[in-house]
Amino acid sequence: MTKDSFSPLLELKEITKSFGRVHSLRGVNMDVKPGEVLGLLGDNGAGKSTLIKVFAGVHQPTSGQIIWQGQQTSLESPREAMAKGISVVYQDLGIIPLLSIYRNFFLGREEEVSVKLPGLMLLKKRQMREIARKSLSQLGIHITDVDLTVARLSGGERQSIAIARAVHFQSKLLILDEPTAALSLKETAKVLAYIQEAKRQGVSVVFITHNISHAYEVCDRFTVLYHGKVAETTSREDVSEQELANLINTGTRASRRLVV
Repeated sequence: MTKDSFSPLLELKEITKSFGRVHSLRGVNMDVKPGEVLGLLGDNGAGKSTLIKVFAGVHQPTSGQIIWQGQQTSLESPREAMAKGISVVYQDLGIIPLLSIYRNFFLGREEEVSVKLPGLMLLKKRQMREIARKSLSQLGIHITDVDLTVARLSGGERQSIAIARAVHFQSKLLILDEPTAALSLKETAKVLAYIQEAKRQGVSVVFITHNISHAYEVCDRFTVLYHGKVAETTSREDVSEQELANLINTGTRASRRLVV
């Protein structure tokens, strides 16, 4: 294994983000290693949503450095982040329920599977169907009819399309925003399995969630945000679920004692 294998895929150094007088991120230092699942935890208002949008190129930091694959960079737009290999799956998934599975799979990337004629773009629909079916199958998702509209799928199946799409288009970093929210236990188990399969295929994953037990099941490390700062980054072996809960609620591992 080379020295570069240990270098972070993504590193944030002293990242701040302010909206007027509101300081959403305050000197955030964190990294994502190649081929790991990193749990990004924190209560509402901790700064998770702002940080996701920095990853995605939606927000540019007020100050600080973004290091991508060892090089300082800037993410000026979602398109630029996507071109570097950063894929963000928000809670709304960025899919269109009334479109078919295979059309959603290539949403925003139609040029890659089309023939251009003067004033016209013809989609290679047979190729699109086959690629979508094969990519889903490689992730352990067996949907035989990719002509079904996404509206007919369960929440877990919709998540699977977004994850498989990111893996197929060779995303190096997949950021999942609350992918298990509002899912049944069975559907949650499937999505967690898809996350582990994405990791096995070499994709680094940032898993944002409020559910500590879900994160503890699949994450290698955790970064906990508290009031816009990193309370702690730790490996799963070095922290308990209760300590993670304490970090989320108080910013420290110790339980907050009630004064009577």
